[in-house]
Amino acid sequence: MLSINKNKWSWLFLTSLKGISQVIFIENAISGFIILMAITIASYSLGIITFLSSLIGTLIGKAGGAEEEQVNRGLFGYNSVLTGMALYLFLQGDERWFIALAGSAIAALFTAAMVHVFRPSGIPILTFPFIALTWLLLLTTYRLVSFKISPELTPQSLSSWTLNIKGETDWLEGAVNGIGQIFFLEHTLSGILLFIAVFWAGWRLGVYAVIGNIAALLTSYSLGGEHSLIFIGLYGYNAILTILAVSVVFKGDSRYGKITGIIAACLTVPITASIVTLLLPYGLPALTMPFVLCTWIFLGARKVLPNI
Repeated sequence: MLSINKNKWSWLFLTSLKGISQVIFIENAISGFIILMAITIASYSLGIITFLSSLIGTLIGKAGGAEEEQVNRGLFGYNSVLTGMALYLFLQGDERWFIALAGSAIAALFTAAMVHVFRPSGIPILTFPFIALTWLLLLTTYRLVSFKISPELTPQSLSSWTLNIKGETDWLEGAVNGIGQIFFLEHTLSGILLFIAVFWAGWRLGVYAVIGNIAALLTSYSLGGEHSLIFIGLYGYNAILTILAVSVVFKGDSRYGKITGIIAACLTVPITASIVTLLLPYGLPALTMPFVLCTWIFLGARKVLPNI
């Protein structure tokens, strides 16, 4: 009996780590542990939220009777992880711990619902449950006093918006921060650890992550993006996720998957700029919506054009 309980705790711990690694399409507990360390180095409290959010998503998937393979792969953890982290970072007040963890639980339910809705299309849900739920909960701050939004997310009028592309150009920081922003991090050591986590799971994943980040840096710089945003990685993280999805994870039998993945990574830059502008009057962050839209475009197109 003691052995069985130990096995259950071991399974829960390892699966929760996989839930963290699945944020970047990795099913590897060691990579998940490295990612958790990268987050904890940057913020101890954020590390706790990250692990608890994955734990909650995993337990809901298991208790809810989801397919065992999906639960064991950590597929009920990653949207919960991102939701918990985002709500903890973008809200303030004593209630944000509870709201973040409650949000992670709702994210698991939302994930299950979206899997059912998207199943006939064969298109993956990606991080859409996290995006939609986080936006909705952040918008409640304007109507419900218990939800207090961070002052960093201040609505701005487009009529008074001015573009300022000046600023420092630190290519090394940009190369590291791109992957860090997937987990809302702007921390050099954390970024390095995240790359290590990806390469640990597979050298191809690591190489494509580097290529995606470089593509975003060069594209955003050449198109005249704001330097402050480019080099803190806000154009890079969506590109990294997109190239991994299009060129590796959901490549299928695509003949030109390597090329289209790079094109998709570059396309995330103008899409990011558009979504950031669209959300400016609401004070909402773009999150991973550019990645989701761009990936859906290419994976949807492959249903008709299988070689791309």
